[in-house]
Amino acid sequence: MSPRRRIDLSVEGNVHDVVGADYFDVAPRKPRRWGLALVAALCAVVVTAAIVGSALMLVRHEDDRRAALDEAAALGYAREFMTMYTSLDPFDANAYADRVLAEGTGEFEQNFRDRLNEILIQVAQTEPTTGSVLEAGVQRWNDDGSADVLVATKVTSKTPDGKTTIESGSRWIATTTREGQQWKISNLIQVI
Repeated sequence: MSPRRRIDLSVEGNVHDVVGADYFDVAPRKPRRWGLALVAALCAVVVTAAIVGSALMLVRHEDDRRAALDEAAALGYAREFMTMYTSLDPFDANAYADRVLAEGTGEFEQNFRDRLNEILIQVAQTEPTTGSVLEAGVQRWNDDGSADVLVATKVTSKTPDGKTTIESGSRWIATTTREGQQWKISNLIQVI
């Protein structure tokens, strides 16, 4: 039996169910605890802010990484090209011209093609030279995605008698352009 029920045998032997006096009283509710809900909401805001901040940092990191990779690729290509461009072999001038034309595009390719016969004669009449790049750096990125690279080169050659070594240095601004997956030179200017 329920503890609220009791059996009363005092009235002429009849059994009556009697409901306790406090059965219909309304018990006041305990006050609602807002602390837990407030802490949960605050934690949700902090976690959301952390996720958004992490996503923004990841995007920025990827942009910086992509820019660093592009800069390294442009510098590597400019160094490689300038080493090849300043290393002359008079015994194989046609192959030299073909290599330079294969690496050119735009204005540089057109100018080189227009002056091809003059260049072949000059290369064939020189002594063999060995070019090297002393330093290179990206001067600026252009709106079309090309990069102007400032390159300092050193050219070493020997006199016709082979006894004296001649070294000379020069600076160039090479505009490197990406065509598909390959970098090419679109402009080359010697800086005085």
